[in-house]
Amino acid sequence: MNITTRFISQLSDIPAATWDQLTHNAIPFLDHRFLLALEVSGCVGGQTAWQPHHLIIEQDGQMVAAMPGYLKYDSYGEYVFDHAWANAYYQHNMAYYPKWVSAIPFTPVSGARLLLADGADRTLITQHAVQALAGLENQGYSSTHILFSDDKPDDYKAHGYLARLSVQFQWHNYAYESMDDFLSALTSRKRKSLNKAQRQLTEQQVELHTLTADEISDAHIAFFIRCYQQTYLKRSGHSGYLSADFFYHIFRAMRDKIMLVVARQQGEDIASALYFYDENGLYGRYWGALKDVDGLHFACCYTCGIAFAIDRQIPLFNPGTQGEHKILRGFEPVYCYSLHRLFARPFHHAVDDFLGRERIAIIDYFNQARDVLPFNSNFTPNLKTIKVSAPPA
Repeated sequence: MNITTRFISQLSDIPAATWDQLTHNAIPFLDHRFLLALEVSGCVGGQTAWQPHHLIIEQDGQMVAAMPGYLKYDSYGEYVFDHAWANAYYQHNMAYYPKWVSAIPFTPVSGARLLLADGADRTLITQHAVQALAGLENQGYSSTHILFSDDKPDDYKAHGYLARLSVQFQWHNYAYESMDDFLSALTSRKRKSLNKAQRQLTEQQVELHTLTADEISDAHIAFFIRCYQQTYLKRSGHSGYLSADFFYHIFRAMRDKIMLVVARQQGEDIASALYFYDENGLYGRYWGALKDVDGLHFACCYTCGIAFAIDRQIPLFNPGTQGEHKILRGFEPVYCYSLHRLFARPFHHAVDDFLGRERIAIIDYFNQARDVLPFNSNFTPNLKTIKVSAPPA
């Protein structure tokens, strides 16, 4: 058995079929088409702070594992915030950048990061992966980070990695048969509140249209991009991390994985939201509006997603980061984790101490969120569908 590791600077070096044989049952954002679209559209690479540096592991000349990875020259677009760590390095006249990150750029969705071929020995492959990553220290990189990972943390902690907890809010489909079925699981007060919000949109003559596959026209795509860019410009002063070229590429290449919501008022399109989906999950990612309408964001980005998941019998809806406001709409807290190894030992130990204290606050936050979930006392979910969420040790 001869196992070798190498890094590649562009995903096009790997045939799509070879990469995708490692991503069966994985989230859509690990698909060769998605990651390649980021590169060919210039959203990563070039003059950006995300430089592709994917880890490839081969056994007897055959690719058996990979980790999507990037050399990072800042910490934007990661959603696991380490700015304080970078500042500590700066204050000690040390360089925190570049660092190596395994992540999906601008996409904080948990999933596998070490992608394995069927039958591959996870323990052995993990050992070779962390050895390859450790070699980056000699090339001038400060640290390695594996973000929003579903891989077992103990596999990496055994090699000196630190586990960091965070919390997201996700909706679980407890075998609901209709939207009314879901609403009946909520307390009367919360059910009335959601119904009232829907009536208000109807009174304002707002219609919501859910489109998939060939229902999505070039005009719909152009309108979504316009909404996305204008909303980013208004909120952040730039047109967004993702370019029009990226979206056009994705709509062409991944049409089978995309759901688009278009909001219309009195015959005029006013907002749009883009989702990705497969049989395992629905993922709300990007949205924009040309007109401010009370409740429109929640309807496009949450209510439509829940209805779609129920209709398609999708077990999970991940709407994105942030937001205690999601709790009142039935989104439950779930633990996420990231893994970190800082090559400078004093900083590694300092971060270890920080994460131990932060963990206590994260668990307390999680428990508080669970305590205010809006389900009524008579609701008994189908236990077979519940994904138990517990913090890594």
